[in-house]
Amino acid sequence: MEAGGRIQDPLEPVPVLAGRPTDENITQSLLDYLFRPAGKRFWLLFLAVFGLAGVFLALSIYTIAVGIGVWGNNIPVAWAFGIINFVWWIGIGHAGTLISAILLLFQQKWRTSINRFAEAMTLFAVVCAGMYPILHLGRPWFFYWLFPYPSVSRIWPQFRSALVWDVFAVSTYFTVSLLFWYIGLIPDLATMRDVAKSPRRKRIYGIFALGWRGSARHWRHWRALYVLLAGIATPLVLSVHTVVSFDFATGILPGWHTTVFPPYFVAGAVFSGFALVMTLIIPARKIFRLEHVITIKHLENMNKVMLATGWMVAYGYGVEHFIAWYSGDPFETYVMHNRETGLYAPVFWLMIFCNVVVPQAFWFKRARTSLLFMWVVSLLINVGMWCERFIIIVTSLQRDFLPSSWNDYYPTWVDIGIYVGTMGLFGTLFLLFLRFVPAVAVAEVKELALELEHERRHHAPEESAP
Repeated sequence: MEAGGRIQDPLEPVPVLAGRPTDENITQSLLDYLFRPAGKRFWLLFLAVFGLAGVFLALSIYTIAVGIGVWGNNIPVAWAFGIINFVWWIGIGHAGTLISAILLLFQQKWRTSINRFAEAMTLFAVVCAGMYPILHLGRPWFFYWLFPYPSVSRIWPQFRSALVWDVFAVSTYFTVSLLFWYIGLIPDLATMRDVAKSPRRKRIYGIFALGWRGSARHWRHWRALYVLLAGIATPLVLSVHTVVSFDFATGILPGWHTTVFPPYFVAGAVFSGFALVMTLIIPARKIFRLEHVITIKHLENMNKVMLATGWMVAYGYGVEHFIAWYSGDPFETYVMHNRETGLYAPVFWLMIFCNVVVPQAFWFKRARTSLLFMWVVSLLINVGMWCERFIIIVTSLQRDFLPSSWNDYYPTWVDIGIYVGTMGLFGTLFLLFLRFVPAVAVAEVKELALELEHERRHHAPEESAP
C-alpha cells in the first residue's frame, strides 16, 4: 500500500493513471487548458513553425514555377530528398495506427492516454509525406492522373508501377486514420460542448459532435464502429509501408531488390513513429500538466517497443549485408561496401550509431525512466531513420550497373528548405490540434479510471468503503 491509502497492484508497480480521480476531475484537468487564453510562449512558437510552413509554401511555388531542376536530383540519382522525406514521413505515421488500433484490439490499458497524440501525428505526417510525390511529378497539377477515373482521354494509371500502388496505399491509410481519429473524438467533442461557456463554442463543438448525447444506444454504436475501424486499420500497419518498400524491392538496382525490405521497413516505421511520439509527448506532458494521465509507465512501455523494433531494424541491416555476401553478386557486394567506406560513409555510420547502438541503453530501467535521456534518444532515432532512408535511396542510385553513368548527389538549398518547411507544416498542424482538441481521450481515460477502481475493489474490498 502506498501513502494516502492507495492500493498498488503488485503486477503493475507503476500506475497507468495516477491517483483516483473522479469523472469531474478528469474532465477539468484534461480540458481546462483548452478554455484558457494561449500565452505568449505558445504564440511565439506558433509563429516560428508557421513561418517555416510559409517557407515550404514559397519553395514549393518556386519549384513549380522554375522546374524540378532546382532540386539536387540528377542522372542517375533521380530520386533523392523528395522520396527520402516521403518515406521518412510515412514511416513516422505508423506509431499512431499501432498505438490506436492494435493496442486497442489487444485491450492494452497504457494506450489510452497517448493514442490521441499518436493519431494526430499520423494524420499530419501523412499530409507532409503526400506533398513530396506530388511535387516530384514535375507537373503536380496533373496528379489526379494517378487515380483511375472515367476520363474522356482514356488515360489510365499504370497499375504495374509501384508508385501507383503508393497512391492507393497512402490515400487509404489517410482516410481510415482520419475516420478513426474523428470517431474517437466524438464523445470528447460532446463533453466540450457541454462545458463550454461561449455560445459560439457550444455551437461549433455541437456540430462536430454529431448530436452525441451519451445514451446507451450511442455508446453501443460508437464502440462497435470504433472497434470495426481498429480492425480495418490494423492490416494497414503492415500493408502501407510494405507497399512503400515495393518501390525499391521490385526494382533491379543493387541494394534494392531484396525480400527483407517489407518487414524491415515496417519495423523501421514503428521504430521511428514511436520515437517522434516520444519527442512530442514529453514536452507536451509537462506544458499541459498531464503527468497524472501520461505516467512514466506509458513512456517506459514506449521505450520497450522502441528497443524491440530497434533490434528488428538491426537484424534487417545484418540480413542486407549477409545476403549481399552470400549471393556472390559483385554489384550487390560493391554497393554494401560503398555504403560503409564511400562518400556517404559518415551518414551510414551515423545511422548505425543512432538506430543500433543508442537504443541499447533502454535495457536499463534508469534509462527507460529518465525523461531527458529518452527525449534525446528519440531525437537521435529520428535522425538515424532519416539517414537510413538516405543511404538506401542515394547509394543504390549513385553507383548502379554502368560506371560511366555514376554521379554523386548533393542537396540544394531548395531541397533543404522544403524539408525544413514540412517540419514547420507539421508543427503548425500539431499546435492547432493541441489548441482546439483534447490531446488526451477524455472519455477513454474516464473508462480506464472506472476499470482501475473496479480492480482495486476486487483485490482489496475492505479498502473500497468511502
